[in-house]
Amino acid sequence: MKVLELYSGIGGMHFALLESGIPAKVVAAIDINPVANDVYRHNFPETVLMNRNIQSISAQTLNKLDVDAILMSPPCQPFTRLGLQRDILDSRACSLLHVLSLIPKLKNLKYILLENVQGFEVSQMRNKLVDCLEECGYAYRELMLSPSQFGIPNSRRRYYLLAKRKDLKFCFEQTPLQNDSSSELLKLLPKSKHFLLAEKTGKSNSRSGKICYTLDNIVEEYVEESRYLLHPNFLIKRAWVIDIRTPESNGSCCFTKGYGRYVEGTGSIYCPFSDEMINLKYCEALDHREDSDEEISVLMELKLRFFSPREVCRLMCFPENFVFPKYTSDGQKYRLLGNSINVHVVAQLIFLLCTEDKDK
Repeated sequence: MKVLELYSGIGGMHFALLESGIPAKVVAAIDINPVANDVYRHNFPETVLMNRNIQSISAQTLNKLDVDAILMSPPCQPFTRLGLQRDILDSRACSLLHVLSLIPKLKNLKYILLENVQGFEVSQMRNKLVDCLEECGYAYRELMLSPSQFGIPNSRRRYYLLAKRKDLKFCFEQTPLQNDSSSELLKLLPKSKHFLLAEKTGKSNSRSGKICYTLDNIVEEYVEESRYLLHPNFLIKRAWVIDIRTPESNGSCCFTKGYGRYVEGTGSIYCPFSDEMINLKYCEALDHREDSDEEISVLMELKLRFFSPREVCRLMCFPENFVFPKYTSDGQKYRLLGNSINVHVVAQLIFLLCTEDKDK
């Protein structure tokens, strides 16, 4: 199978394709971000990588590549709940509209997988996408999934659309998007290392209700703590609103591209001590609210820090052989990861997309 990777970023879809076990080759990857392209090229030096605007790609070019499948994660800013939600009026939506104009012209295209933020499912762009697919003779399935449903201690709820030519039958039925469909899907999948680890050592996540393994499984053994410690200025302003996780936590918040620059709403903060110690120190700090220096001194004892880029990579299920070029800064790493995908979830979906129901 010949695969085109659009909005290829740092190669999350490529790694997912490899993990899926589906016999396939990425014949071309396209992205306009030069920093992301450097990372992609560093990990996949033999893949044809086009550093160009997707709107400049023609159907003729893609037909020459004889593409069987398209994997893509278009810009989410037009649809995110925290943005302006300008939808198809946002200039960043133009490239996906161009992709929709190409789909009817692609002679051998059989499969499509699209990932985007929660909110895409109620957008005008989603309606244009499914209209295009139906007109071109594709069946499709829509899913709303988070890594925590697969035993991974991270929340990253995302919209997924899987489409295939109607003569290729899906092995599962469409369920309402608001329903949790992961249990039925998991029955169709081979048990992954994440699921087995959660099954063996995990515990129920109080927020998601899912069995997830604990964060001590992803924390780096040796990490330069001083490099990632929260600055006192962060603690003064945000100590009482940050999401703190420990080695025994079996969950973490979604990491966004602002992680490392901001602490509220961009991802969880790590503490090497127990929840009991955290509560004790926060109570002690509360007694010193009138003396900010003493308050911060107490909180600094908790060694609160950002998760390292490698730890975020692990939570997003990038393989250990994924590496950034040495010159990539931590800030760039966080931004690139925040714009990427959960590799394992997409790998499972690629497997389902390419698995046919022989009885239909």
